Amino acid sequence: MPAKYQFPFELRHLVYFREVARQLHFRKAAETLAVAQPALSRAIAQLETALASDLLNRTRRGVEITPAGRLLLDRLEPILRSVATIPADLQALAGGEVGHVRVAFTGLAMATVLPPIIREFHRLHPRIRLELTESPTSAQLAALQSGDIACGFFHPDAPTPGVRTRVLLREFNGVLLPSTHPLAQPAQISRAAPRRSSTSTAPLKPVRRAIRLRDLAATPFVLFPRTHNPGFYDRILAAFSSAGITPRIAEEVWPRVNGIGLVRAGLGATFMTPSEAQHLPPEVTFLPLKGPAPESRLVLGWRQSVAPDPALAAFLAVAGAAAPDLGPAAPTPA
Repeated sequence: MPAKYQFPFELRHLVYFREVARQLHFRKAAETLAVAQPALSRAIAQLETALASDLLNRTRRGVEITPAGRLLLDRLEPILRSVATIPADLQALAGGEVGHVRVAFTGLAMATVLPPIIREFHRLHPRIRLELTESPTSAQLAALQSGDIACGFFHPDAPTPGVRTRVLLREFNGVLLPSTHPLAQPAQISRAAPRRSSTSTAPLKPVRRAIRLRDLAATPFVLFPRTHNPGFYDRILAAFSSAGITPRIAEEVWPRVNGIGLVRAGLGATFMTPSEAQHLPPEVTFLPLKGPAPESRLVLGWRQSVAPDPALAAFLAVAGAAAPDLGPAAPTPA
């Protein structure tokens, strides 16, 4: 054993000393500890010899604590309190009541399924700490396999050895355009819309129609580096190919919020799922796509383990209940 872990005293010596120091009386301390008084006296003497310090002064009136004894007592209190809580802490850890879970996510996850999962998890397990990090799919897969994260919300291309997944979202993308783009302008009221009565004061709402990808042949796009999510990137290129056009890629940026920011600045368009497009700033407009459109696939993934961590198991249970498996999605008809 390394010298720094070799102590010339035992935990019982510290417990005995604390009780004598608190009561300042050997007989009363021995009764509280349920040990013989001579044994208690010998233990204190052994501790003083081990520390090469006088901890207590014995007088006719009782016991007085020395400055060295006061220093030791102050150091002992947090140590012994911490030791006393170990059994309960271990039981809480085994029951999934406490712990630490490192979770990675993509922008799509934070914009859709992740916030309600986090809210419900904190309600049910307030003593488990979540460590959240935004990370692209490629980095998450590497971190899962190395054990650097416990689970991740990412976009898979194919099964990853040693990683289990649960499907949370499958949607075909629409496009996010600057509100100044010609295709983002409101269309005329549909003929199928009910006519407004002569007494109605409610304004007629503009109708935004679905567009085709080929309508955006002249529009530059803001994408992400292919290395971050090769599968989705290739589905984007396949959708352009099916539409018979070649994409004009103006920028490739990450994280997701930066791409949306460039669309707000008018630099181009980007792809977005309907679920992600629920709350958008006024500078951008979401339009659904008819015909070829890339599909987003969001999963929750975690490393397979013979003995899963209870805190992770608690998080997976909440995530599974909040976002059950989804079936295959269907694109908007052409």
